[in-house]
Amino acid sequence: MSATTAPKTAPPAPAPPPAAPAGARKAALRKKLVPYWLLLPGILWLLIFFAAPLVYQASTSVQTGSLEEGFKVTWHFQTYWDALTEYYPQFLRSVMYAATATVLCLLLGYPLAYLIAFRAGRWRNLVMILVIAPFFTSFLIRTLAWKTILSDSGPVVGVLNSLHILDVTSQLGLTEGERVLATPLAVVCGLTYNFLPFMILPLYSSLERIDGRLHEAAGDLYAKPFTTFRKVTFPLSMPGVVAGTLLTFIPATGDYINAELLGSTDQKMVGNVIQSQFLRVLDYPTAAALSFILMAAILAMVTVYIRRSGTEDLV
Repeated sequence: MSATTAPKTAPPAPAPPPAAPAGARKAALRKKLVPYWLLLPGILWLLIFFAAPLVYQASTSVQTGSLEEGFKVTWHFQTYWDALTEYYPQFLRSVMYAATATVLCLLLGYPLAYLIAFRAGRWRNLVMILVIAPFFTSFLIRTLAWKTILSDSGPVVGVLNSLHILDVTSQLGLTEGERVLATPLAVVCGLTYNFLPFMILPLYSSLERIDGRLHEAAGDLYAKPFTTFRKVTFPLSMPGVVAGTLLTFIPATGDYINAELLGSTDQKMVGNVIQSQFLRVLDYPTAAALSFILMAAILAMVTVYIRRSGTEDLV
């Protein structure tokens, strides 16, 4: 008698999970959209006050015409080349002045930031207030004050003359005769003073985060103070150095107030040319082209500098 086998039946499919309530789905969707809603005000601000003016300036730079006849977009890219060939001395002068002021700010600001971070003690807040105090005064007033400080009859020029320092600076082309105003030295001094806090604050923030036990460990390993600074302190403060140099160099390159008030026609920077083209000559395409060239040059230099500095916090 042959046994008959019953046909195999497939196992029943698992029941689908119960659908989430509509209220729960809406709550999950709102939770996902919260970060985007928080970003919306900042994005709108950048679109209105940065992207839109940038597009408008880009269109202005390729226009031709005059103020009487009106300007029209003719895609005249020759304006960029004409502006660069005519005003390249001002570009080079701006970079040179800004780089010099940045180096001076670093040399002056690093010791002060180190003092505040490691040696100021209970005087730390007071010294920080003194660093920030110039911000409570107008940038223009601070620069005008330097006209009094460096005046020909002032005590500073008198001391420099008595020490025959101006004779050396005159030979170097930094000053002219027995005066400091209307010279490259005056412009660099103004830039250094006005942007020094932008160097000190990032340096202090970076130095303050360094664990003091690292200095103790270096001392336990018989490292001299200079070796400790070179091997421990300075490498760990590099993010502050990079941030400070960028915050100083970028605005100093486009500055025009210091060159306008403390310099002469021989010390004009590219910012002075842009301001003159916009407000006096009324050559809007050239002014817009100069602005874009300056922005592109600074962006390229900053990119190369950040990559070569090797700071992981900023790359």
